[in-house]
Amino acid sequence: MPDRDPNIVNSALSRQVTEKGITVDVQIYRLEHEPGWTLEVVNQSGTSTVWDTEFSTDEEASSAFKIALDEEGIEAFIDNANVIPFPKRG
Repeated sequence: MPDRDPNIVNSALSRQVTEKGITVDVQIYRLEHEPGWTLEVVNQSGTSTVWDTEFSTDEEASSAFKIALDEEGIEAFIDNANVIPFPKRG
């Protein structure tokens, strides 16, 4: 029997959030046969921020996003100074 890629289970708590004119996609998901939930936030440029830890529940992942939003603001998810360019070789 050929190997199949595992199915991804998307949480109903996944959503778009807009504040101060900035929109991000909050994606909460897990692999079908795995218990841990992943939290990923994708900004308008397609850059994603993924939490290092897995969450026991999708509600826990959603709460972690809300805490980050409250503490750091939605600006934490845009591409400003967070991008470090590689040095150019000349």
